[in-house]
Amino acid sequence: MSSRSRKLEIFSWCAYDFANSAYPTLIVTVAYSIYFKKIVAGGGGSADFLWGLSLSTAMIITSLIAPPLSVIADRSAIRKRLLLAFAAVCIAATLLLSTVGAGMIAWGMGLYIVATIGFEGSLVFYNAFLPDIAAPAHRGRISGWGWGVGYLGGLLCLFLVKPLLAGGFSPETLPLFRASFAVVAAFYAIFTLPLFFWLGESRPPAWPQAYVDVRLSGGRHSALLGAMAAFRSLWKTLRALHRREGALRFLLAFFLYNDGIVTVISFSSIYAVTTLGFSMGETLELFIAVQLSAGAGAFALGYLSDWWGERKTILLTLANWCLVVVMAYFTETKGVFLMVSILAGLSLGSCQSASRSLMARYIPPGGTTQTYAFYGLCGKMSSVLGPLTFGAVSAATGNQRVAILSVLVFFVAGGALLWTAPDVDDAKSDGVLP
Repeated sequence: MSSRSRKLEIFSWCAYDFANSAYPTLIVTVAYSIYFKKIVAGGGGSADFLWGLSLSTAMIITSLIAPPLSVIADRSAIRKRLLLAFAAVCIAATLLLSTVGAGMIAWGMGLYIVATIGFEGSLVFYNAFLPDIAAPAHRGRISGWGWGVGYLGGLLCLFLVKPLLAGGFSPETLPLFRASFAVVAAFYAIFTLPLFFWLGESRPPAWPQAYVDVRLSGGRHSALLGAMAAFRSLWKTLRALHRREGALRFLLAFFLYNDGIVTVISFSSIYAVTTLGFSMGETLELFIAVQLSAGAGAFALGYLSDWWGERKTILLTLANWCLVVVMAYFTETKGVFLMVSILAGLSLGSCQSASRSLMARYIPPGGTTQTYAFYGLCGKMSSVLGPLTFGAVSAATGNQRVAILSVLVFFVAGGALLWTAPDVDDAKSDGVLP
């Protein structure tokens, strides 16, 4: 591949992060989350629980469908098509969020669940392109570039919709507020186009002959046998990961600390508005500052990951997360919370970027997408426990400060487990998938 083609691939891969970041920024964190709590669900502790339940449901469904599809992606030249299909689902459902009105809880939850399945499902196949486009010595920085430009994309979309959100939830401005969800969908679609045109599909390894024979037979049970072959491939990938020292320990650690990150992302704006009394305009300014600090952190620590190592970089960010949670618990003023949020932003993208890069070091030959499916599975299943814990604690105690403090256990436990994991070089040729 020519140098120009490689640069276009890296550009288009990063551009998708730029595109899709509008969804977690505006829908999950800033706009729709508050709209759902205040308008759709009518406020109260039960609204926190319904929001957490929606996110958890989406993660469970994605966790069930993504791993089998990852086998097909590894063995067929459709990884890019699956990425784009999931992205299209997210874009369409996000567009329809603009039709959700007061009291439409089932419709609002259903669309959010479908949109989140599309968003999270696309990331499994998107992340799996990282080892293809980046040499091992540069994976940390390129992963950091993706996260960094992603925060810039979220920031740009935030500026675009700010006039629509600034009026808050008065009856006169609610239609404008809902229109912001359609803008997010359009932004996501437009900036996905570079990936559509320039990201190449790597040549897949051949299917195992047993699977080919099943497919060619066309018998009554061929679909069932094909599914069994796919799950056997997933099992072999898991065994290959088990042979890589520290791989499963890292996945478990990621499961724990990502739980804390997802919970903070999902409830931070709700916490700012409900507990600290932020207005919608102040919330937008808060997250503009967070996007800037998160982008800077992802860029800077991406280079640190290549120089110092991903595992040590992640541990540094987790120490910062623990500090952020404790400070958030004691924070009483908006100004201090702004400072705490900027500090959180420095670890927001950098922790996830370094984790994505570290996962690439454990990949067995022939199992790239499957490995990232297990990585995504840990992330999505962790996204079930954390939001439900926050929502349940908030509903039971009526105190979001206690709920935010409960997040600390996920960062501490994940960091302690990762501390015991060894540093690792890229996977060698053992554990080749048959």
